[in-house]
Amino acid sequence: MNKEYEPDWEQPVNRIEEPAVALKSPVSGVKQIVTIRLDVDMLEWFKSAGPGYQTRINQVLREYMDAQRAAASQQQ
Repeated sequence: MNKEYEPDWEQPVNRIEEPAVALKSPVSGVKQIVTIRLDVDMLEWFKSAGPGYQTRINQVLREYMDAQRAAASQQQ
């Protein structure tokens, strides 16, 4: 199990259901545990910057998502 996360299995997951376009800033504290396969060299690069590599990966993915949404909204 991930050292950064201590599960609390008995607690319900709180989700904010809003249209994806309305989300302008990250929703703090709402996380989903997933398993993802990454290239070893890329994972080592993120880890080499120290603790918080999962947060950094999340931020890169969020920036990509925001850019894709902005591009899609400009096309409409």
